[in-house]
Amino acid sequence: MTNTFTTLLETKDALLADGATGTNLFNMGLQSGDAPELWNVDEPKKITALYQGSVDAGSDLFLTNTFGGTAARLKLHDAHRRVRELNVAGAELGRNVADRSERKIAVAGSVGPTGEIMQPVGELSHALAVEMFHEQAEALKEGGVDVLWLETISAPEEYRAAAEAFKLADMPWCGTMSFDTAGRTMMGVTSADMAQLVEEFDPAPLAFGANCGTGASDILRTVLGFAAQGTTRPIISKGNAGIPKYVDGHIHYDGTPTLMGEYAAMARDCGAKIIGGCCGTMPDHLRAMREALDTRPRGEQPTLERIVEVLGPFTSDSDGTGEDTAPDRRSRRGRRRG
Repeated sequence: MTNTFTTLLETKDALLADGATGTNLFNMGLQSGDAPELWNVDEPKKITALYQGSVDAGSDLFLTNTFGGTAARLKLHDAHRRVRELNVAGAELGRNVADRSERKIAVAGSVGPTGEIMQPVGELSHALAVEMFHEQAEALKEGGVDVLWLETISAPEEYRAAAEAFKLADMPWCGTMSFDTAGRTMMGVTSADMAQLVEEFDPAPLAFGANCGTGASDILRTVLGFAAQGTTRPIISKGNAGIPKYVDGHIHYDGTPTLMGEYAAMARDCGAKIIGGCCGTMPDHLRAMREALDTRPRGEQPTLERIVEVLGPFTSDSDGTGEDTAPDRRSRRGRRRG
């Protein structure tokens, strides 16, 4: 199987992914609590501008505005019967942007968590999760994405359900989890656990890694955890633009473009192949990341001390890979990519 995404993986030293969806759309007028996926139909020019902003900033790939595109998430907005419509629209807008570019751009179909807790901890069955992920995957495939992109997952059970659905859709895929609780996902998965998990699948993800979570320092510690397992599979690092702070009634991420440029170069040196941003990451951040990846030579794998020196302190003492105690499993409705 060869498409734009696999070609880019094979021919480029490192790929620059995109930045935030929510942060950029809020700046365009999206209101808190609204479903961004509805804008694929209601505000197509703004979604096209979102995608184009990443391309213009130098991204090699961008994710579609379909993070909450499963029936479970759309049901919160009485749009659960519009799964195909909204996902196809989001993918087609992305395909149009990519096809107009003078360079190769990959379109990744974003698939976020259902927001439900899987059995046996919660009530969502494996079969129903597979059905919902499959419905979304088929729509993204119809819309023309190059690859499916599972993101911000906490539970291995949900990751497995999505992987089964992607196989049913006969689509290549990548998948990330969010490590935000002392180096673990909310459901207790460590970087070592995930590196082992992805080898269960046939087909396996083309790349795997982490997104969102806490700050840039923390996600690089997680990337080092993946690399320490000796994986030969490309690693994804899509970290937030610094730490969120509440300023004048709004959430503001304190990561500057300069800091995100440092993060991008260090992520590559930690072992990441696909490097992007998540919450708070704007086109200005992406431009600095592009410049860093293009102009800085590869360096030695950084130590934890060096990461702290350059990017700031970790948010927890533990990195989730030692004999520390796992956090309690608790209910979590999957957060949207900020």
